[in-house]
Amino acid sequence: MEGKKVNESSLIISHSLTPQDANVAGNVHGGVLMRHIDTAAGIVAVRHARSNAVTASIDRLDFHNPAFIGNLLTLKASLNYVGKTSMEIGVRAETEDILTGQRLHIASAYLTYVALDENGRPREVPPLILESQEEIRRNREARARREARLAERSKEKECQRDLDSCQL
Repeated sequence: MEGKKVNESSLIISHSLTPQDANVAGNVHGGVLMRHIDTAAGIVAVRHARSNAVTASIDRLDFHNPAFIGNLLTLKASLNYVGKTSMEIGVRAETEDILTGQRLHIASAYLTYVALDENGRPREVPPLILESQEEIRRNREARARREARLAERSKEKECQRDLDSCQL
């Protein structure tokens, strides 16, 4: 299978935040932001795999600043790591006050997607071609997160087998 470059599936997408996205104080709900982040990551995963792909996990989602009605939400999403059937996508969410031009980094997330075949089973995805030092650094960090996820999953399975020794 021929590899693909990070920029072949990267995405920048924007949305205007409206009253239906927010609470009565005008703050946009975290769940709304999560939906947009998941959607952006899903598009990157499908672009890379050229097949259906589903969210396997959200490794980390950190909110840094609030978003408000009327802000322009911009999501920047790209692949950090590709395994045999899984892909880690990093998403950076920013808002812009379109009247003042002020931009804020509001959230960052790492999501893992699994590519699926026509029967809903995991399928192989193309390897990732890393070109820049930034892509290499992001890939190295994603590998470390993957190892931590696998270690935690192993610990959880062990805990399920022996509930007396469980200390998650």
